[in-house]
Amino acid sequence: MTGLRASGCHASANGHAVGSRALLCAAIVGVLMSWNTLALAAAPAATGADASAAVDANFDRSMLSGAGNNTGDLSRFERGNVVLPGVYRTDIFLNNAWVSRGDVRFAEPTPDAAAIPCFTKAMFEQLGLPLQKLSAEQQAKLADAQGCVAIGDLIPAATMTFDQPNLRLDVSIPQAWLGSRARGYVSPENWDQGVNAALLNYNFNSYRNRSNGVTQTSSFLGLNAGLNLGAWHLRQDSTVVMQSGAAGTPSTTHWQNVDTYVRRDLPGMRAQLTVGDSYTGGDLFDSVSIRGVQLATDDRMLPDSMRGYAPTVRGVAETNAKVTVRQNGIVLYETTVAPGPFVISDLYPTGYGGDLSVTVTEADGRLRTFAVPYASVPQLLRPGLMRFSVVAGELHDASIHAHPAIAQATLQRGFTNVLTGYAGAVGSEGYGAVQLGSALNTSYGALALDLTAAHTEIPGQSSQSGESVRVSYSKILPASNTSLTVATYRYSTSGYLGLRDAMTVRDLARGYRYVDPTTLTTIAGVNVPTLLTPAQRQALLGANGDNFSTYTNQLDRQRSRFDINLNQRLGSRGGSLYVTGSAVDYWNRTGTDVQFQVGYNNTFHKLSYSFSATRTRDAYSRMSNQFFASFTLPLGDSVHAPTIGASFTHDSTGHTLDQATLNGTLGEDNQFTYGATASHDNGVGNGGSSGGNAGTLYAGYRSPYAQINGSVGAGSGYSQASLGMAGAIVAYSGGVTFGQPMGDTVGIVEAPEAKGARVINGTGVRVDRFGHALVPYLTPYNLNTVQLDPKGLPLSVQLDATSAQVAPHAGSVVLLKFKTDAGRSAVARVRRSDGQLLPFGAEVVDAQNQSVGVVGQAGRILLRGVKDSGQLTIQWNTEDDQPMRCSFPYRLAAPLKDQPRTFETIDATCTPVGVNGTRS
Repeated sequence: MTGLRASGCHASANGHAVGSRALLCAAIVGVLMSWNTLALAAAPAATGADASAAVDANFDRSMLSGAGNNTGDLSRFERGNVVLPGVYRTDIFLNNAWVSRGDVRFAEPTPDAAAIPCFTKAMFEQLGLPLQKLSAEQQAKLADAQGCVAIGDLIPAATMTFDQPNLRLDVSIPQAWLGSRARGYVSPENWDQGVNAALLNYNFNSYRNRSNGVTQTSSFLGLNAGLNLGAWHLRQDSTVVMQSGAAGTPSTTHWQNVDTYVRRDLPGMRAQLTVGDSYTGGDLFDSVSIRGVQLATDDRMLPDSMRGYAPTVRGVAETNAKVTVRQNGIVLYETTVAPGPFVISDLYPTGYGGDLSVTVTEADGRLRTFAVPYASVPQLLRPGLMRFSVVAGELHDASIHAHPAIAQATLQRGFTNVLTGYAGAVGSEGYGAVQLGSALNTSYGALALDLTAAHTEIPGQSSQSGESVRVSYSKILPASNTSLTVATYRYSTSGYLGLRDAMTVRDLARGYRYVDPTTLTTIAGVNVPTLLTPAQRQALLGANGDNFSTYTNQLDRQRSRFDINLNQRLGSRGGSLYVTGSAVDYWNRTGTDVQFQVGYNNTFHKLSYSFSATRTRDAYSRMSNQFFASFTLPLGDSVHAPTIGASFTHDSTGHTLDQATLNGTLGEDNQFTYGATASHDNGVGNGGSSGGNAGTLYAGYRSPYAQINGSVGAGSGYSQASLGMAGAIVAYSGGVTFGQPMGDTVGIVEAPEAKGARVINGTGVRVDRFGHALVPYLTPYNLNTVQLDPKGLPLSVQLDATSAQVAPHAGSVVLLKFKTDAGRSAVARVRRSDGQLLPFGAEVVDAQNQSVGVVGQAGRILLRGVKDSGQLTIQWNTEDDQPMRCSFPYRLAAPLKDQPRTFETIDATCTPVGVNGTRS
C-alpha cells in the first residue's frame, strides 16, 4: 500500500515503484468499480478540458474488511476512469510524436473532479515550445510552482489527454499556434549555457615491443583541457609523444600544441565566434590552421533533420597494433587496436576537409600507411538557409615555415528547393583565390559545379595563375538500393596552386626545405624545417635561378582527381556491396595513384561474414593489393555470450595471415571486455619477418571514473605489451568529479545520497559517493534525456524524479539535478488508543507535514523516508467529513553496516490530537 494518499494514489518518481504503484491504484479502482450496483456506460479518458466527465457509480462498502467500518472517504472511487492526484512518471507525446519521459503532477480542480495534469514551465521547455508567444501574465502563472495551470488556459484549443493504464500523456497543440518547425527543433532560448567549470579529457597509451633483440617503448598522451566562464569557453588541445632510446639512439619526448582558442555561441546568428587557433572550413578551399578570429555558422545548431556528415577511419590490423592518425603533420589520435578490422569514429573535429594519414604499426615493427580521402558532399542547402564564415589571422600550418596574414570569406545560400549558390575568396601574402559555384537538386541526382581561380606570387620568380574545376555528384536509387554517396572529379591547370601548395612553394623559394607533412613526427619526433645554404639553393635552382618546376616538382601537384563512395544493397537477404576509392594523376610525375577498397557484407542466421579487396600505395610509391575475409559467430543467446571469429588475409607479395579470435563482455553494464587472438603468419614477403605463430590476450574495464585497457602478446621473434587509460575530470563549484571520456559537452548529475544509481545514458556510469556523475557526449543544441536507474539504491533513499532533460550549448557543462529524499524505511503496526484499527487509506505525515506512508489493511503502514526517531501523525476524514488526527512516537534501531537491507518492524499506539495539533 505504498504511495496511496488520503486523497489518491501518488506515483513516486522511483522507477521501480512507479509501475507497482500505478498497478496498485488501477487494481483498487477496478475492484471497487466492479462492486457497483449500476451498469456503467463507457466513459471517456480524462482530459485537461473535461477531467470530471466520468460516470457516477455506487459500490457496497460492507464488502470491505470490517464491513467497511474502518474506511475513510472513498467517494473519489465512485467516478469512472478516475485520475487521482499525485505525481505520475509518464511518456509525453506532442501531436503523436514522442518527446520525453518525465514526472507530471496531477491536481484536483474541484474536490469532486478527477485530477488534471498541471502544465509547468519545465514541461513547456521540454516540449520546445516558444515561450515568447505567451503574455507576461501567462508566463507568471506558468512559473508558479504552487499553482496548477491547464494547458487550455495558455494555448487556445490545446488539450492534454492521459492514458493511465499505459502511463501516456498526449499533448495536442494546433499547428497554427506552433508554426512551421523542423523535427528535433529546440528553441535557442531553451539552450542551457551551463555552469562555470574547468574540464580535462585525457587519453594515455603506452606500447612496448621487443623485436630482433631490440626493445622500445612509445607512449602517447592526448590532453584536451578547458575552462568555461559564462558563455566563453577556453580550450587547449595538445599531445605528448614519448619514445625510448634503442640501438644507441637517445630517448625523445615531444610536446605539440594542437590548438588553443576561446569560443562562444552567437545563437541569433546560428554561429560561433572563435578567437585563437582554429581550422577553416574545407568545403570551398583548403582547410588550414589559422591563428586569429573566425566567425562561422555551426550546423549543429540546426535540428537533426537538417544536419550533415562526418567521416570515419577504417582499416585492418594484422597483430595487436598501434594506430596513429595525422592531419597536416599533426598527430590527432593514437590508440592500440586488436587484430582484425577497426573503426575510429571519435576523432576530435579539426575541419571539414583534408586527407587523413593513418599509420598502422604492427607488433613486429612493420609499418603500413594509407590515406583516407575526404570529399565533401554537394553543397545543397534548404531554401532560405545560409552558411557563412569570415576568417582573419595568420596561417599556422605545421608543414609551412612562414606565417603570413590570411583572410577568407565564404557564403552559401539556398535559393529554392532546386538551386543553391556559393562563393568565396581567400587572400594571403603573395596568394589570392576566388571561387564561384552552384548546386542543383534534380531528379537525376544532386550535382555541384564550381570554378576556382588562383594567382600565386613566388619570390624571385614569375607569378603563376590557373584554374580548377570541381564536379560533385550524389544519388540514391531506391529501386535498386544503390547509394552513390559522393563522386567528385577535379581538374586543375598547370599554373593552379591551392593555398597550402602555394605557401609551400613560397617557402621553398625562400630557401626552406620541404618536408612531407605525413612524416613530420617521425623525424626524431621533432619538426624542424632546415634552411638551405646559399650554395645549396643555387644548385637547386640551376644557373638561371628562375625555375618554377624546380620548386613545384618537390610537391605532388594534382592534375586531376576522382573520388567515389558507392554502396549497393543486394536485396533483402543478399547483403551489401561497397566501393570506396580515388584516382589521382599529377602534372610533375607520371603514373596514376589508385587507392580503392571493394567489400561485401552479409549474414546467415547468426553468422556474419565479409570480404574485401584493398589497393594502397606506400611511402615509396609501391602498389600493394590485399584480400581479406572474416566471419563472426556468437556462442549462445545470452547477453554475455562470447563471440568467435576468424579472418584470412593475403596480399600481392604472397604474404598470408590466418587469425582466430574470441571476445566478449561481462558485468551488469557490460563494463568488462576481454579477448584472445591466435594467428599464423607464413612469413612470405613480410618485411623480413620470419612468420610463425602468435597470440595476444587483451582486456578492458569501463569504470565510472575512467576506461582502462591492456594487452600482452608474443610471436616469432617479438613480444609486445600495451596499457591504455582514458578519462575526464571536471571541477566546478559543487566539487571535483571524475568520469569516462566525455567529449566537449558534458552533464553533471547531482543526486545527493544516491550513490550507486546507474546513469542509463552511459555504459558503466554510476553516481559516486558524493552524489555526482559525469554524463559524457551530450548532443549540443538537442534535447538530451538523462535517466537514472534507482536499482541498487539503499531503501533509505528515494528519487523524486528519475529523468531530466537539457539542451546544452556546445562545450558547456550543464547541471542535471535530481531531488532525493533520504530517510529510513520501516513497517509500523499501529492501533488507536481505544484498540480499534485505523481507517484504511489514512495518510501518515511527518513533523514537516510530508507524506511518508498510507494505512493499509489491519493497520499496517509501510513508512518511507523517515528519520531515526520522531513523531508521526495519521490524518483522515470521517463519513460526515469531520477531520480526525492522531500521532505516535517512534525510534528505530541504529543501522548495522554490511547487513542485508531489511525493514524494521515497530508497534505503536496512536493518540488522538486536535486538528490544530493539541492532544485531545
